Amino acid sequence: MTSRTGTIIRDGETATIRFERRLPYPIESVWAALTDPAQRGRWLGATMIDPRLGGRIETVAEGPPAPAQHRSIAGRILAWDPPRLLEHEWHQSIIGETVVRYELEADGDGTLLRFSHSRLSLRNAEGFLPGTHAYLDRLEALLGGAPLPDWTQRYAEVQPGYGGRWSGPAG
Repeated sequence: MTSRTGTIIRDGETATIRFERRLPYPIESVWAALTDPAQRGRWLGATMIDPRLGGRIETVAEGPPAPAQHRSIAGRILAWDPPRLLEHEWHQSIIGETVVRYELEADGDGTLLRFSHSRLSLRNAEGFLPGTHAYLDRLEALLGGAPLPDWTQRYAEVQPGYGGRWSGPAG
């Protein structure tokens, strides 16, 4: 069973945020929204991608009220299996070196999206959870042809619901 909300899995001093959402769109459409620079640019931010294992991915996330250098993300693609798996490094000055993974599975006429962002500090995981929720809502709006919600507003709307989302072993 999927939920719109995400969770934090704590492992000592690091954490992983996870989301699982069923999207009522074909897997190829979801894959394109994740990997096509023009589409990814609309819901996440300006993106450059070398679409292959070992290729580079660079994004400047739109939404958070921070200078561009703090929103710049870069790294190598660690897993590339169209249209099922994209995993890449997420090097960002304000959080260090982490890893993002998108797993897609065809589910009837839709797609099951499993998202994870690992190697986060516990503090960063708390902030990234509602932020990622807001970005995934923007992804869904793009896929559905609906207006994209404003990231800052959506973050403020979902953030109060994320108190106590910890699971896994206490560190």
